[in-house]
Amino acid sequence: MPLDSVDGIPDADLIFVGGGLANGLLAWRLSQIQPKLRLMLLESGDTLGGNHTWCFHDGDMTADQKQWLTPLIVHQWDHYSVHFPGRSRQLDSGYFAVTSARFHATLTAQLGTQVRLQTRVQSVGPKRVKLSTGQVLTARAVIDGRGVQPSPFMTLGYQKFLGQELRLSAPHGLRGPVLMDARVAQQDSYRFVYVLPLSPDTVLVEDTFFADDSQVDFHLLRRNIAAYVGQRGWQVMAMVREELGVLPLTLAGNPDSFWKSANGVVKSGLAGGFFNPATGYSLPDAVRFADHLASLSPAQMGAENLFGSMQTHAIRRWHEQGFFRLLNRMLFFAAVPNERWRVFERFYGLPLPLIKRFYAARLNPFDKLRILTGKPPVAMGAALRAAFITPRALASRADRSNRASGANS
Repeated sequence: MPLDSVDGIPDADLIFVGGGLANGLLAWRLSQIQPKLRLMLLESGDTLGGNHTWCFHDGDMTADQKQWLTPLIVHQWDHYSVHFPGRSRQLDSGYFAVTSARFHATLTAQLGTQVRLQTRVQSVGPKRVKLSTGQVLTARAVIDGRGVQPSPFMTLGYQKFLGQELRLSAPHGLRGPVLMDARVAQQDSYRFVYVLPLSPDTVLVEDTFFADDSQVDFHLLRRNIAAYVGQRGWQVMAMVREELGVLPLTLAGNPDSFWKSANGVVKSGLAGGFFNPATGYSLPDAVRFADHLASLSPAQMGAENLFGSMQTHAIRRWHEQGFFRLLNRMLFFAAVPNERWRVFERFYGLPLPLIKRFYAARLNPFDKLRILTGKPPVAMGAALRAAFITPRALASRADRSNRASGANS
């Protein structure tokens, strides 16, 4: 027989379905700010956070937010570099990395028995979760953070990558990260290599594409990494681990219909559209989301009120980010795939303060004008068509993308 709550008392105040970045940060932050709340964090895998590296730029969040996140930060640098066929530049701005290993260790130590690993969920509702075992868990509210899912109400592009953490036979010589090295064959998309120096002889190398679909050719990306490492003259002693990432890049959508389709279940992280629409970076938005939820009183954390609050928060962010979706449409619809690198080469010639505001998704009107003016890296006619592409054309593209993503899942 399924086990339900005893005498009508919920099993928890909040149940988090999915132990990834967003839900993990939510539960961790709430346990610090409101320790009397009864929390339950359900994860289908063996560890919280999966197998990932999350990064953010100095300026992506407030000083207070960075302070409470500090126990999770494993690596930090005071600059990073970018490379294109016609431009190389070092940007003197801080860059930080959080690893899933640190994430799991820190959160499980704090949350203890509130974490349930290897727990598969069959279905969710605003106040209940049914497990694959048939057990039913109840809560005042359920928060679903199981990652982005295809939706007819969102049109997406993707940043997809395969990363390998490599131990080398000799020091690599890098002083800081290489966020984009686009001096590589483009392979019918915008392709670049991303490198994080984790120790003097260890690097994380990611082969990355900005692509129309979410399918990943593992063999191709592994060959690309091997070729890049060889070109750098690095000799690999061992591959420590390998990670996969598929990040959504929002082109257009209907946020009201998207949230209506959630049927009253609060969505977090990528599942709720909380990420930088132009870069796919999700850590800063996850931190902001955690602070927003933690600012609510326990009385405000019932399912209906929480859903309304999160929906309002999400739709406000959506309207704030319209310019980034415009840039994405221009990139995906106006730029020739093998020439998309020109858009980024031009962007990284702009002033550093503007670049920092771009990553933080806090552009001012002058920034937006500066990004769009000057010699355009795409044809003006194509850019205008992309900016004002019809809903029908977007719906057709979303349908193709969703079918491709479904075939890949």
